[in-house]
Amino acid sequence: MASQSEGGGKDDIKTHFVTREGTYKLMPLSEYSKPTRVPYNGQTNTPSRVSFINVNDGSPSPDRICFNVGRELYFYVYKGVKKAADLTKPIDKRLYKGTFPTCHDFNRMIISSESVRLLVGFTAGQLQLIDPIKKELGKLYNEERLIDKTKVTCIKWIPGSTNQFIVSHSSGQMYIYNEELPCGPTPPHYQPFKQGDSFSVFTCKTKSTRNPLYRWMVGHGPINEFAFSPCAQYLAVVGQDGYLRVFNYNSMELVGSMKSYFGGLLCVCWSPDSKYIVVGGEDDLVTVWSFIEKRVVCRGQGHRSWIGVVAFDPYTSVFSEEESDSSDKKTGSGNHENVVNGSLQSNRNSLECPSTSSSSNITTYRFGSVGQDTMLCLWDITEDIIKQPYGRSRTSILVTPNASHTLPRCNSLPQSQKSNSVASDLSLDGNAHPVANHTSSLSTKFATLTLADRKESQERKEHKRNFSLASRSVDKNSILRSNHVKPVDNSIKLLGTSACPRLEEAPILEPLVCKRIASERLTELIFREECIVTACQEGLVYTWARPGWTCPQGYANTMQHTVVSPQVGEVYQMQF
Repeated sequence: MASQSEGGGKDDIKTHFVTREGTYKLMPLSEYSKPTRVPYNGQTNTPSRVSFINVNDGSPSPDRICFNVGRELYFYVYKGVKKAADLTKPIDKRLYKGTFPTCHDFNRMIISSESVRLLVGFTAGQLQLIDPIKKELGKLYNEERLIDKTKVTCIKWIPGSTNQFIVSHSSGQMYIYNEELPCGPTPPHYQPFKQGDSFSVFTCKTKSTRNPLYRWMVGHGPINEFAFSPCAQYLAVVGQDGYLRVFNYNSMELVGSMKSYFGGLLCVCWSPDSKYIVVGGEDDLVTVWSFIEKRVVCRGQGHRSWIGVVAFDPYTSVFSEEESDSSDKKTGSGNHENVVNGSLQSNRNSLECPSTSSSSNITTYRFGSVGQDTMLCLWDITEDIIKQPYGRSRTSILVTPNASHTLPRCNSLPQSQKSNSVASDLSLDGNAHPVANHTSSLSTKFATLTLADRKESQERKEHKRNFSLASRSVDKNSILRSNHVKPVDNSIKLLGTSACPRLEEAPILEPLVCKRIASERLTELIFREECIVTACQEGLVYTWARPGWTCPQGYANTMQHTVVSPQVGEVYQMQF
């Protein structure tokens, strides 16, 4: 990784950055990648994703890491910031022919030092359940692509379940599987089970139970990602149609939604207390949405391109319970015994979902985002921003204390303003309400642009053309019509409502940190107690040590071997 120090040029790749907690440092010897480093050729668009699991084997390094690179899948012992990575000894590695791994997830209900269960989704639509410790082939689902022929975009085990998982496809459909059931030799026939605003749920019409148990049709385009709330009762789904939809998973009811400012939404995550959702996408903005108040709290401007991953950092977020002792507050610089696997232990034990009467006392939320601009951004949401009322005109940018630099203008905003000028709005009750035409005000805004601004806008038109609106998908619309799902009227927009406020109607945040940390687009961001883990399209997984987590003596002298001998490991080749 060609890198420069913090004091280098604006676009130099950084090896450390400073926050209010201290200095985060890149650990070069803790880099994980393919054993044989091959230059990135850009031939595949499948992102490199990372999954962690703790096997509790009593060793100094109980964590295991899984990541995909192109057609390959690797499984290593993760040694963190304390020891150098040994790339010559993967526990398991697999090579797939005819398809690419796109996402994966570990089952956290059944774990042992001798066995773990890993789900893997592929570009051709198949699913595989493997055990990378036992190195067994495992089970295949949708092997003949009779259920869905499109790419798997997200796959997760259902919280609290030992055998059920949920999968989303670029067809705009989600499926619920039971890993113990077969898929059947013929295409499944469905019957309606439940229907709501822009979504429908179906079950298989068969004499014997088979996979999939349920089929969800959500929105009007590809589903890009979904996430369960930490309390495990709600499911947040984002798609190419630009909507965030939140469902009560057990009752299968839509309980809230919001619209992106422009383009599709690509990623979503929940706050550790299940009160807030952060989304990112093709509008180059991160948007914070309040689950309790059902409104956009603020937007973050700092990225120069599409945002691919957002994640909360529970180890530096400051929040406490009023009824608990003040010494139990969880902070980034304090103790960490109350934080387990990226979420508060109190939330994991009680699994209580947020309510308007909750006694939670919020001080500061920390979350991060990465995207195609190779930038890592860290954001702080403080209580004064959360409590600002909706609808008040805001023209100033709220700058965090350590944000001393001026960020470039978000390159999608001028076009998005022009594209979202509408003559009607839709309130949260589903009724359309007329509003004033904003063409004149937008013309005034464009008239104030300088010549340099207009040139910048002209140069970036190509970037704005590259996003694909789901409403242009003829196949998906025909599927929706055949299943009696009422399509959304494209003339009705949410701009100007609490679900999609205008730029001047919501606080605009600048990031606490905004640094270029890679040469290729970033595809993963995970917050751990001792470090931050990022990955890029090249398949390089980087570890950034948190302040205070110093490496032991001798770490810098540890050799890192990147040549694997022919006798190490076995390569699984599968033809789909």
